[in-house]
Amino acid sequence: MSDTIRTIQVHTAPSYAVSIGAGLLRRCGESLRAIMPVCHVAVITDSNVAPLYLDTVCESLRSAGYTVSSHVFPAGETHKNFETLSDILEFLAEAQLTRTDCIAALGGGVTGDMAGFAAGCYLRGIRCVQLPTTLLSAVDSSVGGKTAIDLKAGKNLAGVFLQPAAVLCDTDCLTSLPAAVFADGAAEAVKTGVLSDESLFSLFEDGTLTSAPADVIARCVAYKAGVVERDEKEQNERRLLNLGHTIGHAIEKCSGYSIPHGHAVAAGLAIMARAAETLGWTEEPIAARIAACLAKNGLPTDTEYSAEALTAAALKDKKRAGDSITIVVPKKIGRCELKKLPVTELYGVIAAGLEG
Repeated sequence: MSDTIRTIQVHTAPSYAVSIGAGLLRRCGESLRAIMPVCHVAVITDSNVAPLYLDTVCESLRSAGYTVSSHVFPAGETHKNFETLSDILEFLAEAQLTRTDCIAALGGGVTGDMAGFAAGCYLRGIRCVQLPTTLLSAVDSSVGGKTAIDLKAGKNLAGVFLQPAAVLCDTDCLTSLPAAVFADGAAEAVKTGVLSDESLFSLFEDGTLTSAPADVIARCVAYKAGVVERDEKEQNERRLLNLGHTIGHAIEKCSGYSIPHGHAVAAGLAIMARAAETLGWTEEPIAARIAACLAKNGLPTDTEYSAEALTAAALKDKKRAGDSITIVVPKKIGRCELKKLPVTELYGVIAAGLEG
């Protein structure tokens, strides 16, 4: 991979930089010293990532003068819950972190969510840096400050907004990803392409994601940074980033989280595109093109769950407000819109997408 480091500024309050390139984990201590004085850094990671990168990160941080401790929790979406959060908080307290210290989230989307949430509520908030190791966390979840855990009722129902102090995305980590995990991230990238424009979406159709991932990650991050800057707390435009997620989260819930997030979102995106086209909401035919792009990137375009089961799960989603729910409708590549529906109409939408 290229030695070029791409840097994207996210102009929130406070602002921070997203750095994308090879070898960043080996140099993470040096990179953080440029923005953060010596302190105690607690590295939070999961049991899959720890054997691969924990020693590298801890050594780099210590070489830069930081005091370092680490906590490893069991990998998987099923562990993104209060029990794991409680364990992390107890670890932080036992390690005697103070408000001048920092958490480093080393891993994928689950780790970023868990560690970010812990940072947001420990001592009413301490700094957190994101060290994404998966494509999904690189293109999406490490940027923007949304952190959460799952409740029994549904996904990401408890959390806080906490913008990271920095994001260091080491593209070398992508080489260690199994094909299915890489594809999981491709789903969020394709979603971003549908939201953004033809030039970005076409990169997922022609294979650029696998041949030049740093370029694609930078494009996705730049797009999301702009949305977050305009709507940090998800009051309006940022809700568009939930494209495919209402049905996707329902698929995850129905599967008991055995279907990974990206795969569920891919199916949700394809189903939503078919529904929009069937119901006459699109400006041009897009469903077949989106499905073909997802399939090319190793992703599903349908689900075995019924419209009844998906509707029941979706109505517990955080995007519901009373008797209505807001969905994201793809109109064409590069143009999507929010559509507020009575909850009684959601079944018909999902059924149209499953049958289309």
